[in-house]
Amino acid sequence: MRILPNNQQPMMLISGPCVLESKALGQQIAGVLCNIKQTLNIEVVFKASLIKANRTSSHSFRGVGLDQGLRWLEDIKKDYQLPVITDIHDPFMVDEVAEVVDILQIPAFLCRQTDIIESAARTKKWLLIKKGQFMAPDDMRYVCDKAIKQGNKQLLLCERGTTFGYHDLVVDLRGLVTMKKFGFPVIMDATHAVQQPGKASGASSGQRSFVPVLARAAISAGIAGIFMETHPNPKKALSDGPNAVPLHQLKQLVTELYNLDQYIKSNPPQVALFNDEEM
Repeated sequence: MRILPNNQQPMMLISGPCVLESKALGQQIAGVLCNIKQTLNIEVVFKASLIKANRTSSHSFRGVGLDQGLRWLEDIKKDYQLPVITDIHDPFMVDEVAEVVDILQIPAFLCRQTDIIESAARTKKWLLIKKGQFMAPDDMRYVCDKAIKQGNKQLLLCERGTTFGYHDLVVDLRGLVTMKKFGFPVIMDATHAVQQPGKASGASSGQRSFVPVLARAAISAGIAGIFMETHPNPKKALSDGPNAVPLHQLKQLVTELYNLDQYIKSNPPQVALFNDEEM
């Protein structure tokens, strides 16, 4: 896996289903991601949750479980030569999951949980840390400090929107610039950013039509990569279907984002950030 410790690398893509519903689904999506990787020559990471710990309703599908899910992830990693990432929800999961995955994902709701951050950091794996919907971008520096004190500087900082009233999120693109200043690659989660938590009668809704808009805007800020969940039939997805990118449209969107990323990084802005203190 090739990840540079800054935001100058070619755009990386982290993508997959919200939850691993079946091995066949994982293989279908992994095949498309493998094709994107080979066509664009970018780093592509397969993402899927094995256990969902934060479903709105107790009646919602929570995943296939840790043991079976890890076996499926391991097979996808081997068969498609893709690095893999999944989320962890408790320190007891860390060591077992770290034996299989290349990146450990810290969910947004848990980014303030010191025990999880420290346990994950001690594996010396890359960590994708999602900024909480309740946090200011500046406060991510303290999250980073917890990992750094465990000797791990392999951090990816992920924006996924901020709570704005009820049933909605808003993305403040200034946060991408703020988090870049911490010296780590910044990732934009363009699908969870359009999520509408709890709006669909015990489940989350979403507005996938805004995914390309937010992804383009984020790439224009010169970040390291994009996180986008995808599904071959979002209407039948068992989790987060309303904000998932239809699988048949994924390659076209990623290609557009890649071309924009190439332009932005080969044509640095001529006007630097203004100094807020200048009169």
